[in-house]
Amino acid sequence: MNQPRMVQCKKLNKEAPGLPFKPFNTELGQKIYDSVSMEAWQMWLRESPRYMNTYRIDPMSADGRAFMEKQMQIFFGFEDGDLADTAWVPPSS
Repeated sequence: MNQPRMVQCKKLNKEAPGLPFKPFNTELGQKIYDSVSMEAWQMWLRESPRYMNTYRIDPMSADGRAFMEKQMQIFFGFEDGDLADTAWVPPSS
């Protein structure tokens, strides 16, 4: 059985299994492949719909992709800044 490819995850600040693929064929996709763990990528996949729903992002539009790329850059720690607020509120117990 193949061992997973390990990366030093920029988001979680630990060594962890990396993605088995580049999520995008761009410079950002390469940065994510090189330094984002599968665990952190899963966190992003849970988080990203909150931005798309709050801001009504069209992922097919250039503006929508640029907005989401900016949020990814900040989320994973490639850029300093604050993530956009979302309308999502955690469920109360």
